[in-house]
Amino acid sequence: MARKLIWSVVVLVGTYILCQAIADIGATKFVQLGDVVIPGGTFIFAITFTLRDMIHKRLGKEWAQAAIVTAGGLNILQAGYLWFISKLPSPVFYEHSSAWESIFAIVPAIAIGSIAAEVVSELIDTEVYHFWKTKFSNAPQWTRVLVSNAVSLPVDSLIFATLAFVILPPLFGENALPFFIALSLTVGQISWKFFVTIVSLPMIYFVKDETMV
Repeated sequence: MARKLIWSVVVLVGTYILCQAIADIGATKFVQLGDVVIPGGTFIFAITFTLRDMIHKRLGKEWAQAAIVTAGGLNILQAGYLWFISKLPSPVFYEHSSAWESIFAIVPAIAIGSIAAEVVSELIDTEVYHFWKTKFSNAPQWTRVLVSNAVSLPVDSLIFATLAFVILPPLFGENALPFFIALSLTVGQISWKFFVTIVSLPMIYFVKDETMV
């Protein structure tokens, strides 16, 4: 394998998986921007869709699918590990035990909803990107990112809100939100994700096509 291709694989896939992990931790906190309330992972998570497109362009569809599934599995491992160490006793001299548990607390419904939403939506993103690239090969490359994200980002927000706030909370002894309230939370998420998408469109030109080793 050529040296440049090796670096492409490591940097693209590594950055993608790292951003997924950061986004899942960020999703455990909600932030308010004006009248809009969104999960803290929204900003960086939107970038993962463009990174996925970059992997697709540089390495091909199967590489992108493998990266998505791997990231999902590692995020499950991350959530499980954080939960595990939060249950272990802390020494007397460590004064930040409660603060650490509060910051890194894994809310099961949010963690599961986030991981499920990202895997499903990014696999959909893969199919839409591949379809657009195949059927409209002469269209500008940025349209692949725009179209695939336009389909997959709302799917992600809808799945996340439905699972994290409506379906899963009662299974873990938590209160569920009415569906329409949960749905209203997706408006702000989708708006911010599209903003990040527009800003990140030029990133698709940072990598070569998969045929150019």
